[in-house]
Amino acid sequence: MELHDGSLTLRSWREEDIPAIHAACQDAEIQHRIPLIPRPYELEHARAFVADEIGQGPYQFAIEEHGRLAGSIAVRVDEESASGDVGYWCAPEARGRGVVTRALRRLCRFAFDELHLQRIELIADPDNTASLRVAEKAGFRREAVLRSHMLHPDGRRRDTVLLSLLPGELT
Repeated sequence: MELHDGSLTLRSWREEDIPAIHAACQDAEIQHRIPLIPRPYELEHARAFVADEIGQGPYQFAIEEHGRLAGSIAVRVDEESASGDVGYWCAPEARGRGVVTRALRRLCRFAFDELHLQRIELIADPDNTASLRVAEKAGFRREAVLRSHMLHPDGRRRDTVLLSLLPGELT
């Protein structure tokens, strides 16, 4: 499956993406912001990611811009509640150009129109201003701070911000 927005494509992961995933996940910002990423991040972790051995599900996409890997985006669906949660990361060389905001908008449009979701949630670190800005530009609204919600690899518990998007709010 592929989703398009001009020069941007959301597509299934391919084996040839493994070196680019491995390289992107060496980035200190990605490792800091996504606590579930193994440390050190090895090629076998990238292979497991591409093979969906970590359980992202069928709506996990590579973000490709002009034929180059720019990041990752996924929505996990809870069919019973008609809701989903999204997550994303952006390769360092693709940051600051609105790529992930466009990808998030496209994925949410697909989730509302084709998967018939009625709510999409996103959880972010309160200090991750870039991720919060991406979500808010797409129309997500802050709902709550979840205290001591996430355990980081350094052993500290951190607060997170819960944002949501409902049909009709997508910008």
